[in-house]
Amino acid sequence: MTDSKPTKRERLVAAAVQVFHEQGVEKTTLGDIAGAADVPLGNVYYYFKTKNQLVEAAVDAHCAQLHALTSQLDALPDPATRLKSLIAGWVEQRDVAARFGCPFGTLATELDKRDDGLDQAAAKVMRALIDWAESQFTLLGRPDAHDLAIELVAAYQGMSVLTNTLRDPDLMATQGRRLQTWIDTLT
Repeated sequence: MTDSKPTKRERLVAAAVQVFHEQGVEKTTLGDIAGAADVPLGNVYYYFKTKNQLVEAAVDAHCAQLHALTSQLDALPDPATRLKSLIAGWVEQRDVAARFGCPFGTLATELDKRDDGLDQAAAKVMRALIDWAESQFTLLGRPDAHDLAIELVAAYQGMSVLTNTLRDPDLMATQGRRLQTWIDTLT
């Protein structure tokens, strides 16, 4: 068995994802990320010349996480089960959402306020989630699959914002149950 210890670069990207979520991009320094990754600050510059490059790597990591998640969900037997499992995963993260918001939604919102193109990179990840949800609704035979996918993702982002703003993880649990019931009405 080989030791698959994460590389310094992988540790830096994972730390960036976490610290950007907890502190926001603007408040985060490269020193914060180096500390969270347990990597000397000078090593950060070896892998990432600018903070924006690290933000891009964090967005790419979110994209990879979404792909891994949807690949796991695709192994489930039917589209309704896949969608409800997606929602269940969101609800499982309710304590994190109550404290910091949606891991990707908060980043996307922050990047949208910038004028450096990173907003479009973030939009790509959100589109991938919408596209995956749309494919599930299409498999359910829904002619309004795109609209339903938008509704699902918007509902999740809304419940994440409210859960975070009100610091109430139960709100996400309640809304998650409502979304799962909604999925049942569409089949």
